[in-house]
Amino acid sequence: MNYKQKLIRFTSNRVWRTYTGGKILDQLEQKSSPEDTHFPEDWIGSTTQAVNPDRENIVEGISYASVGDDIVRFDKLISLDPNYFLGEHHTKAFDLNPMLLVKFLDSSVRLHFQAHPTAEFAREHLNSNHGKAEGYYILDVRESTTNPYVYVGFQHPPSRSAFKAMIETQNISAMEKCFEKIPVKPGDCLYIPGGSPHAIGEGILMVEIMEPSDLAVRFEFTKAGYTMPEEARFMKRDLDFCMDVFDFTKLSVPEAIAKFYQRPKIEHHYSNASFQETLIDEKTTDKFKVKKSTISGTIGKAEKGFYIGIIVTGECSIKIGNETTHLKKLDRFFCPAGVEMTEISSELGVEILECYPPSVK
Repeated sequence: MNYKQKLIRFTSNRVWRTYTGGKILDQLEQKSSPEDTHFPEDWIGSTTQAVNPDRENIVEGISYASVGDDIVRFDKLISLDPNYFLGEHHTKAFDLNPMLLVKFLDSSVRLHFQAHPTAEFAREHLNSNHGKAEGYYILDVRESTTNPYVYVGFQHPPSRSAFKAMIETQNISAMEKCFEKIPVKPGDCLYIPGGSPHAIGEGILMVEIMEPSDLAVRFEFTKAGYTMPEEARFMKRDLDFCMDVFDFTKLSVPEAIAKFYQRPKIEHHYSNASFQETLIDEKTTDKFKVKKSTISGTIGKAEKGFYIGIIVTGECSIKIGNETTHLKKLDRFFCPAGVEMTEISSELGVEILECYPPSVK
């Protein structure tokens, strides 16, 4: 299989979740009858296996890569030539782990209230090197959704004992009163650190960028007609154990916006009309980086390592060596570390979201 100096594409990789959505992803896949189901996510460039209740015998979540006429499991492809795909410095530090998980998320309902452990908590208590810090990039909002929002951080924090009682009795209305809606719109980028209680609102299509794990404390048990079994609620522990995951800091809506929203900063110009912005950088987190390139005309792009790219708006062609790949809105790809230069062309303009692993220290 000839994989060098090629842009790596991905097949559809839908993953079962406890909430519903995915109609827009069905449309993207040109299904004859798009609908919202329990497959609301598409995991992109993933070497992470999903953790789903009652589906332990099913391997899902790991991506398949399209390389010419070949379709190969993405983790197997990486293992063929780790230094080429991930870079020598990355593999020395992290072996074959890309240290990154990227998803499309298409919600038809508000997601479960949940929180994710920090990496420090996961190392100390869960025998894992990864927590689940997350980045959100809002792609679109359904027409039926008039006031898109996320819940994140406690605007009205309960006491620890009161919150435990809410969870034990599943008093959802009391949980909701701990939050106020934080407005979002297409183009917004947020960073949600581990420990932050949150829920993504209904009708939102977004890209999630996160640490490569599926660890979650879901303190709302029933959603879209499905009730999670006990072992799926508290990371196979119990509620008392998970109470230490939550950050009870009080955050007003303006304070939450200031903490979680990421303001884009121009990193450099490719040309007068083309530039790259940093959305989530090392000042925000050491878990991953997110940038966005806005390109008009033709530019040369060189990166020091690999990245996962998603076409946010517009169309473009990416040329590597003698091979040119045409990409349209919501197409996704992997650019290996061993690719020294790409030529990107767009007559009408394109925006490319670029998701990078943590820097090697």
